[in-house]
Amino acid sequence: MAEATVSEGILASENDEKREQITELLEKAYWMEIETVMSYIANSVNPDGVRAQEIRESLQEDIQEELGHAQQFADRIKELYGVVPGSRDFAAEQDYLQPPEHQTDIVHVIKGVIEAEKGAIEHYTRIVEETDQIDPVTNDMVIAILHDEQGHRRLFEGFLREYEAEGLA
Repeated sequence: MAEATVSEGILASENDEKREQITELLEKAYWMEIETVMSYIANSVNPDGVRAQEIRESLQEDIQEELGHAQQFADRIKELYGVVPGSRDFAAEQDYLQPPEHQTDIVHVIKGVIEAEKGAIEHYTRIVEETDQIDPVTNDMVIAILHDEQGHRRLFEGFLREYEAEGLA
């Protein structure tokens, strides 16, 4: 095998440690997306009431997008010579996205989505910073995903403002 050179960027042997660090960040992002998909499925089915319909439909649309993000993270982990983790490595962290006690508590769902998007935005911003100048492929991919997450957050912040304006939050 030929010796790696600096021109290989993140794939160069001298960048093994940085590549491993980036892969760990991508693994966390992967699990965040997988957990979000599970919670969005529950929260797109469980809510009851007329007001729940728009939230349910929005979450149903987001499920496929979030699953696509998880697949992108998995592909990039593999491309960086990592191994995509299996289900035994999963540990739930998103308490705020658990279904509410009352299925008509739509504000709980909305706030949970905002919190999940906030966490994703913070983590993905860190990945963008860590990959700047050394891994443009991961950087570009995560910037695009970050754009999606910011859009989701903004949408649900709008839902929350509406509920607050009507005295329902």
